Amino acid sequence: MRAYSTDLRVRVVAACDAHDGTRAEIAARFSVSEGWIRKVLRQRRDTGSIAPKPHGGGREAVFDAEAAARLRQAVRDDDATLEELARAAGVSCSPAAVYRALRRLGITRKKSRGGRPSRTGRS
Repeated sequence: MRAYSTDLRVRVVAACDAHDGTRAEIAARFSVSEGWIRKVLRQRRDTGSIAPKPHGGGREAVFDAEAAARLRQAVRDDDATLEELARAAGVSCSPAAVYRALRRLGITRKKSRGGRPSRTGRS
């Protein structure tokens, strides 16, 4: 979810400062929650700013550049399962993480039909 705009933050804080109603009324008027209003007012009291905080980040990627290169080579060398590919890349992760890494690298694992279509099967 994206942070609320600075313009909305300024209007909500100004309404609170002017006592234009209760926090519940102000929250309803601006379509925000009372908890968010408390958070913004506390942030202003503590830091002096109502600007949105930067994104906290997330988990570090399991497949760095070296592991991605090993994964790419393992796919070229062998027709392995996702678990085997993770071991070959030297990474301890779930099969879903290997799948997502393959998707990011643009590597598909779907087999192509090698032979001619069946003459007796569906057409």
